[in-house]
Amino acid sequence: MIWNPEYETMARADLEELQLRRLQTTVAWVYERVPYYRTALDERGVKPRDIRSLADVAQLPFTDKTALRDTYPFGLFAVPLDQVVRIHSSSGTTGKPIVVGYTKGDIATWTELTARVASAAGVRSTDLAQMAFGYGMFTGGFGMHYGLERIGATVIPASAGNTERHLMMMQDFGTTVLISTPSYALYLAEVGQKLGIDFQTMPLRLGLFGAEPCSDAARREIEANLFIRATDNYGLSEVMGPGVSGECECDCGLHINEDHFFVEIVDPVTGEPRGEGEEGELVITPLTKEAFPVLRYRTHDLTVLDRTPCECGRTLVRMNKVRQRTDDMLIIRGVNVFPSQIEDVLFKIEDVRPHYLIVVDRKHGLDDIELRLEVAEEVFSDIMADMVAFTKNVSERLHSVLGLNVKVTLVEPGTIERTAGKARHVLDLRDQGC
Repeated sequence: MIWNPEYETMARADLEELQLRRLQTTVAWVYERVPYYRTALDERGVKPRDIRSLADVAQLPFTDKTALRDTYPFGLFAVPLDQVVRIHSSSGTTGKPIVVGYTKGDIATWTELTARVASAAGVRSTDLAQMAFGYGMFTGGFGMHYGLERIGATVIPASAGNTERHLMMMQDFGTTVLISTPSYALYLAEVGQKLGIDFQTMPLRLGLFGAEPCSDAARREIEANLFIRATDNYGLSEVMGPGVSGECECDCGLHINEDHFFVEIVDPVTGEPRGEGEEGELVITPLTKEAFPVLRYRTHDLTVLDRTPCECGRTLVRMNKVRQRTDDMLIIRGVNVFPSQIEDVLFKIEDVRPHYLIVVDRKHGLDDIELRLEVAEEVFSDIMADMVAFTKNVSERLHSVLGLNVKVTLVEPGTIERTAGKARHVLDLRDQGC
């Protein structure tokens, strides 16, 4: 179902005309109200009147997390605090968090966009949607909650954690839709199986997953274990929260709500535009934000845009699901390594569980990488040669992809820490003096 056909099926020429008007308004808004952007634009010799086409977005400065942290907490707000009805912040683990604000108008826009995403995924007014995102400063819980209610679905605000309670409510209430991180969905399945729950007999039919990358293999495992259709959606607090894009029933990429977000793909090193169909870093300029508008926000997420027509009828551009981030890349002895590369190898190996930890350290002046890997109990054999052979197989497969020797340590099921939030797959000890 298309939630808002007027905008989701708009002709490309009309959409671009709308984007230009909104871009011009946004640039004028930040120039008049945000000293940081006025200074940045003046240094470039750019005035709002200079934005005459969408191509003129290249004249605008990029924004990244450094700017947001340097202006902490409210330096990029474009309205006084008495017009801000809500504040959220990022879940960053280093330094000051990223603080974002919303006016009443922003909340209304956010609700509309998450309703679009949830509707595209398949949520209907008859659904019971169980929320496993937290309701604190993280934008995921509140963001999706209001969109689900706008559709008319019944929302179960269970919040994060207390897995057995989640499973009890799923059974007792007849939950049909789960909203969580993909890693938590896998953990729910794992705990449920230990408790003897037969998910195939439950009404649960659909999952809306976000906040962290999800490989195709992980998605298949979620679908196989929970007996649901798993969908991906994308958003980030700096530009709104959830609601930037989401999958439709065609499973051919995530439709971006372009009437509210102007997107670019750039070279992650030079910042220069990438060609049509080329992978690069996603850059987003929100077009309708009031309290916290940002120009050309560098997401560090690598993706590809696809403008070919979609069978669902939406004309909005689609983005490939994000598997890699430029700031997640590890450099090990001069080799660029993405956690997603390791995950892709692991999911092709039988008896490997979807829980792992990459530990990077520096020993004797050289980088050292270890993979702590959960495996099925059957792998722990009394015959040492069998375990050695299994470990060697994993190591060799990783070497063929990465060109690095990776120490593989097998651990029993349940050893790697589980969380209701974003899964932690990398522990880098090189800068901790360890």
